[in-house]
Amino acid sequence: MALNDTLGNALSAILNAEKKGKAICKVKPAASMIKEVLRIIHENNYLGSFSIVPDNRGNSIEINLLGKINKCGVIKPRFSVRHTEFEKFEKRFLPAKGFGIIIISTSKGLMTHFTAEEMKIGGKLIAYCY
Repeated sequence: MALNDTLGNALSAILNAEKKGKAICKVKPAASMIKEVLRIIHENNYLGSFSIVPDNRGNSIEINLLGKINKCGVIKPRFSVRHTEFEKFEKRFLPAKGFGIIIISTSKGLMTHFTAEEMKIGGKLIAYCY
């Protein structure tokens, strides 16, 4: 397993565990970007709670799965997007309007595309989940 994209590896591990019907998924390493993305997915009720499990090498994250994720993944390349262009990427990455979330890195931190649209700020596309 190559660790070039830790967020991509984490989201694919979650998706694989969801498809297998597991209740818990472990993700390594516990990077701050992964924690922030998991927090947003948790706030939108796609994941259960998660906790950091300390170990000697980079720590790991233990995630309680709810079985609500149909698909999730990273968006590569990380497109820059204005707050008026979210609909174009919603059509590309989500199955229907208002169904699922796109996570965006903005100057105000990571947030969903709904929040960014309300605040009228753009940023870079990071991941999607539905």
